[in-house]
Amino acid sequence: MRIDGVESWRERIPLREPYTIASETFADVDLLFVRIVAGARVGHGSASPAPEVTGETVEAAAVAVEAMASRLHGDEIASARDLLAALPDVDDAIAGPAARAALDMALWDLLAKERGLPLIDLLGRAVAPLPTSVTLGIQPLEDAVRAARERVAEGFRALKVKLGRDVGADVERLASIRAAVGPGIALRTDPNMGYDSAALRRFLDDTRALGLELCEQPVPRGRDDQIALAMRGLDATAPPFVADESLHDLADARALVANARSPYAAWNLKLMKCGGVTPARTIAALAASHDIGLMWGCNDESRLSIAGALHVALASPATRWLDLDGSFDLSRDPARGGFELVDGCLRTLDAPGLGVELD
Repeated sequence: MRIDGVESWRERIPLREPYTIASETFADVDLLFVRIVAGARVGHGSASPAPEVTGETVEAAAVAVEAMASRLHGDEIASARDLLAALPDVDDAIAGPAARAALDMALWDLLAKERGLPLIDLLGRAVAPLPTSVTLGIQPLEDAVRAARERVAEGFRALKVKLGRDVGADVERLASIRAAVGPGIALRTDPNMGYDSAALRRFLDDTRALGLELCEQPVPRGRDDQIALAMRGLDATAPPFVADESLHDLADARALVANARSPYAAWNLKLMKCGGVTPARTIAALAASHDIGLMWGCNDESRLSIAGALHVALASPATRWLDLDGSFDLSRDPARGGFELVDGCLRTLDAPGLGVELD
């Protein structure tokens, strides 16, 4: 098989509605798309670089992908798996994880198409389809309640609520959302490192009756001791904590495993943070071997990269939750297919590779 071309292009896509987290507000997203052409087959990948998450801009990611493309063009290979094996050797050119993720994803798409299989079948399905949460940004109470009701009416069974600016307002907003949607909807929370130990303790005390499913990383990276302080004297009613900003790559995963005092029962694993399907599989295997649950997350992304995350997520026995809602925020998406949403659950398609087509 010969690599006939590697193309990449950027698109800035407005969000359906701006949303706010503890640190900033977002109104649009810069995405990078990659196409690897090998004879009659095409592998697709996408990146959602974000300096605050992946440490790279879309401009830097585009330059990195172009550098890799110049190395691939014209290569004669027996299988896309050969290129996957070689990809770590060019990390000096592909410096950022989102750029690596786009190329790695495209190669897996190509490999699965070679075999005539959906990627999930190539990887090996380990868990059944799961509900994905959909994110509610920080907003006035009335708007949050309206948005929660709308998302539930759309069929979602899990809501993730962004917090972290004002713990009193956070608790009031969560209580109002719970009253509006009832006890049958899962409520997940994400303070985005916005709390210290005192705020976290108040949050835990005041939300005991709300039946929260989990709490993503509430304190800054490197300040896990703040969680231990907040938990003093509390019983097991506190929701499990999920490492997010403290879990980017394999080195972080190994550090969390080595830390006997880590307060995190689960990890938020994102292809854009770790560098794609290949490193995500390694981290997922490490989590499974240490009985650590996985929550698969995303940035604002095309359904192309969401499909990539979904395939690898359902191939890991450590997977507990999906938070793969990034494509629902986009006002438009050049990708079609990839997955379907059925009763709030994400399901892969019975199509080769990622099952995605691009306009």
